[in-house]
Amino acid sequence: MTRMVAGGDALGRADDGRVALIDGALPGERVRIEVTANRADHLRGRVLEVLQASPARVVPPCVHARKGCGGCGWQHVATETQPQLKLDILRDALGRIAHVADPPLAEPVLLSSEGFRTTVRALVVDGKPAFRRHQSHDPVLIDSCLVAHPLIDELLRDGHFGRASEVTLRVGVASGERAALADPADTILDLPADVARGKTAHVHELIDGHSLRVSINSFFQSRTDGAETLVRLVREAAGRDRVLADLYCGVGLFAITADEPRRVIAVERGRAAVSDAKHNLRDHPARVVRADVGKWKGSKVDVVVADPSRAGLGRDGARTVLACDPERVVLVSCDAAALARDIGLLIGAGYGLTSVTLVDLFAHTPHIECVTILDR
Repeated sequence: MTRMVAGGDALGRADDGRVALIDGALPGERVRIEVTANRADHLRGRVLEVLQASPARVVPPCVHARKGCGGCGWQHVATETQPQLKLDILRDALGRIAHVADPPLAEPVLLSSEGFRTTVRALVVDGKPAFRRHQSHDPVLIDSCLVAHPLIDELLRDGHFGRASEVTLRVGVASGERAALADPADTILDLPADVARGKTAHVHELIDGHSLRVSINSFFQSRTDGAETLVRLVREAAGRDRVLADLYCGVGLFAITADEPRRVIAVERGRAAVSDAKHNLRDHPARVVRADVGKWKGSKVDVVVADPSRAGLGRDGARTVLACDPERVVLVSCDAAALARDIGLLIGAGYGLTSVTLVDLFAHTPHIECVTILDR
């Protein structure tokens, strides 16, 4: 194995010389694999046996990961090695997809690796929580989660979720409020009395001194220390006294924490998130627009802040960014390949890549969060 690539696979060579993308392998290792996809120019596989192990390989710290739980795909990687592998993935994606040979990577921001996750979605089997087995839809029953916030872990350990097929659990760290939504929504849940339930349930979170209502169905960053870090990086990049477009604004996180903006146009498609954003931004110089970003016509601004889903901006989202004619674009991205594609689109439209900062929001996984600045 020579290096890690987007998605978290290791890249190597099969005996016949073809490129091999191997799930569960690490750079420097020799492994015996099961082939899962056999193509003329490459193959995919998963590790059956490690013949020569990397020094970065460790025994997964979570018992459920050792039993096959797929919630944390990199628990076999030493915690101190994970950020460097993510930087390697980022360099590979930017070079291979965006054709940026020497990307301006800032010092990565490292965060705690346990007890951080404030929203958890779980399967339910006979009333008890489960996560999907790695690379499978099959459930693995759990009674704890290494990365879940303690107030969520308590619900996973002691709660009973009735006849639900899935459940979403959320906590507001600052407020201590908890919320749960089962599928079906009318499922009777055996949870502590403080847990709000149902489609209208919400919690409050305090980020950068601002109180935010976060509904159970709204997107929000997976951890509060990560949200604080992203807010700081985005605010510094966006500057003070500017006209901002906050695209894919969610509950209004970046709009509410902007540095004395002249005005903000916050665009979001999700119904629950739009409702939260309007509530959270009611006393701020912001207008919330419910729209699909890729179909929104845009409006002239100084800076665009965009926090798209894992799929990235894509051509439609990039077209909307360009329609806003900003001097600066600040991208908050959670997928290396999608980020590289978006950077390529914006460079092709006349923007230059100023900096990329990795924020390690997702410990024990190959997922990558970055704040990227592009300037015209």
